[in-house]
Amino acid sequence: MTTEHSRVRDILSGRIAPAEPRPAATVMLLREGPSPAPGSRVGRGDLQVYLLRRASSMPFAPGAYVFPGGGVDERDADPRAGSTDVGWAGPTPRAWAERLGATEPLARALVCAAVRETFEESGVLLAGTSADDVVADTRDDGWEADRQALIDRSLSFAEFLDKRRLVLRSDLLRAWSQWITPKVEPRRYDTRFFAAALPEGQQTRDVGGEADRVAWMRPADAVAGWERGELRMLPPTVSTCKDLAACGTLVGVMAAERGEIRPIEPELREIDGRFRLVVPDGVDYPL
Repeated sequence: MTTEHSRVRDILSGRIAPAEPRPAATVMLLREGPSPAPGSRVGRGDLQVYLLRRASSMPFAPGAYVFPGGGVDERDADPRAGSTDVGWAGPTPRAWAERLGATEPLARALVCAAVRETFEESGVLLAGTSADDVVADTRDDGWEADRQALIDRSLSFAEFLDKRRLVLRSDLLRAWSQWITPKVEPRRYDTRFFAAALPEGQQTRDVGGEADRVAWMRPADAVAGWERGELRMLPPTVSTCKDLAACGTLVGVMAAERGEIRPIEPELREIDGRFRLVVPDGVDYPL
């Protein structure tokens, strides 16, 4: 028996306490497909989602295709975000707290983390100069300097919004689901999933860092690639891509009735001497 198997059995039996999950947020950035290239299977109007492949050097999920996102920075809960000092459009932090089943400070932090991480990992910013507009382009040197400052934490997200006199567009986010990393994992996250449409005029950028490849894909194609063993994806990503494919269109996604958002936590179970990941009943996760 390996040391890792021994540790897993100790956690499953309760002899070792599991790691505490860290709050995180991720965003399914969506668009309708552009005009297809000759020979392409993707046509105009096809729903596409933005995926990043995590670099092999990353300690969590190396080589896996994921949506932009990451852990909450404690400064994401800065009360200036959502106050008169830093503009906030759409549902208030209190309303988000009710929707996400979280405290108001955590809800504010999750929404800020969702918008911040999307900007850091794709260059797309869900904010504008007023409650009615969105930044048109973030590709010049000034925006890039601010993006890097957010990554190295020399600038907090609230400071960034205040500096730019921007309004966070929380109304552009759609709460989707909540997944918790299985108890046996050494790094665990309690992640809220959001959906958002790519703002008109903005473009995603391959900004490197934690990812070594990026791609726009039809959700059904992503699932098919996973089923063929060509794309590595974790259960939340596969399940969410299945959800998106079922919606069919961008309008369908943003209008989908999600109901109450409850945490989904896959379990690792030992069955006939082998460990298997088991996803709760009712969750669309193809085995």
